[in-house]
Amino acid sequence: MTLDALKNAGLNENEAKVYLAALELGETSVYRLAKKSGVKRTTTYLEVESLKEKGLMSVAHRDNMLVCYAENPKKIAEMLEEKKRGVEKVMPELLAFTNLIDKKPKIRYFEGKEAYKEVFGDVLNYPDSETLVTFNEKFWNWGEYFTDYFMPKRKEKKIWARILFRDIPELRSIAPRVEEYLSQAKFVPSEKFQMEIEMVIYAKDKVGFVSYDEEMAIIIESKKIFDTQKSLFEVIWENVK
Repeated sequence: MTLDALKNAGLNENEAKVYLAALELGETSVYRLAKKSGVKRTTTYLEVESLKEKGLMSVAHRDNMLVCYAENPKKIAEMLEEKKRGVEKVMPELLAFTNLIDKKPKIRYFEGKEAYKEVFGDVLNYPDSETLVTFNEKFWNWGEYFTDYFMPKRKEKKIWARILFRDIPELRSIAPRVEEYLSQAKFVPSEKFQMEIEMVIYAKDKVGFVSYDEEMAIIIESKKIFDTQKSLFEVIWENVK
């Protein structure tokens, strides 16, 4: 068994050197063991004790002298098997911690003038779905990304959208264009609907927030947050024209 194999089995380098030397020498003294392994004698004493605790080394007294000998290498397989059983025993508890981690919201944050593309680009990853949007006209960019790419792509992927607009003349003129792209729009009285950011609710467990003036966007992946925001959206949707 090579040094690397012993290290892979869980021994440190000095333990592995001392154990290999003991296998070659048979019953031997710590002095000869240190000389053969190349490990300092004081360190060899420590490694012999460590190997003894692992069940890989035995110590005896012969003629008032301490002698050591290596146990059968099969002990290593037994040691690994025991570790495996130990891990399997605590696995349910470890998996319980994993479940707690999985339940925590996953948050991604983006900065820059094109941070909004991270949210809308992610929406396109979910064809044959519905997206709910609270429209923010103040920073809306009717540039190439939305008119030439995002909206045609959304239509192609059959991603329906319901959009809440503030009820102002500029947006009433935009609404017919939006409805060409598998969209339905409703208008909320402008004095009651001050949206400084754009919110996109999609994919059954994601909510995106876009702030065009701050040049940042956030995607939160959380079923509870999704359900809460969707419920609020639906209340508004059902109570406006």
